[in-house]
Amino acid sequence: MKILVVDDHALVREGLRHVLTGLDEQVEVLQAAQCAHAFELAALHADIDLVLLDYHLPDMSGLEALDVFGSRHPELPVVVLSGAPSPLMMRQVVTRGAAGFLSKSSISDELLSALRRVLAGEVLGAPEIATTDGQADASNAETTGSNPELSRRQEEVLYLLLDGYSSRAISEKLFLSEETTKSHVSAIIHAFGVKSRLQAVLAAGRYGYGKTAPPS
Repeated sequence: MKILVVDDHALVREGLRHVLTGLDEQVEVLQAAQCAHAFELAALHADIDLVLLDYHLPDMSGLEALDVFGSRHPELPVVVLSGAPSPLMMRQVVTRGAAGFLSKSSISDELLSALRRVLAGEVLGAPEIATTDGQADASNAETTGSNPELSRRQEEVLYLLLDGYSSRAISEKLFLSEETTKSHVSAIIHAFGVKSRLQAVLAAGRYGYGKTAPPS
């Protein structure tokens, strides 16, 4: 497992690195103090499983950084961290495609539990926020015409996303490399015209895709 931590405070990065060993003793934690370095690391390491992104950074705001990650790596789940959370901040990051939002004051067990949910394909934060914004995006996509064109393999990946599978679990189930799976997830996100895995799943539901295996 490989996780990228983006925070301008070395003590925070080191503290998170220590906590993240609770997910997997062999976890590799990449660290970046600024967004520019974070983008370089994400480009060099296609096998990153998760990004932890500070909301307040010196070279770019967390929201701007989310847009860049969403554009370059839409299949990559990004969780935003803040020491001063607010409902407005949570709504903003989820709307911009984040997989969730966590307070830096969370205790280690809470943080690990939340990140396990993200790695399993869930979204963090108030359900009504994610649902409202995601459904709004899906509704906009639905009015543009017929169902998005997906390949047979992309449909298989989509149905597993609907069932809550992570990219790694999908790779194992379909005997694909993680890079190939992430490429399929990225294509699905673009096909639905949304910004994140969560919003793609919500949009798929509005297009009539159900939580069952695709027809053989």
